[in-house]
Amino acid sequence: MTAISKTQSSFYRRLYVAHLVADGTASVPAITAATGMPRRTAQDTLGALGELDIACEFVHEAGERHNIGRYVIRDWGPIDPRWVAAHADRLRRTLGYPETP
Repeated sequence: MTAISKTQSSFYRRLYVAHLVADGTASVPAITAATGMPRRTAQDTLGALGELDIACEFVHEAGERHNIGRYVIRDWGPIDPRWVAAHADRLRRTLGYPETP
């Protein structure tokens, strides 16, 4: 695997996390399980999606205590989600994340 810059890895990580959320892997524990990234990195990445104009919000599950819920992509902004979905496996491999079952 060719080394990529910090800027490129940050961009790819954001795209891949947005793809996971849109595909149903939509909680911090699920994202950390799917990628192996630390919890704080997953939280920071979700928070940084807005920098790409990807509108991602947390939806609290009714009747649940604390912060139980899931994230939802409301708007992809200038990003084409079809492109991200078509290239998700390449993004995953480039970032060194495991295959999702």
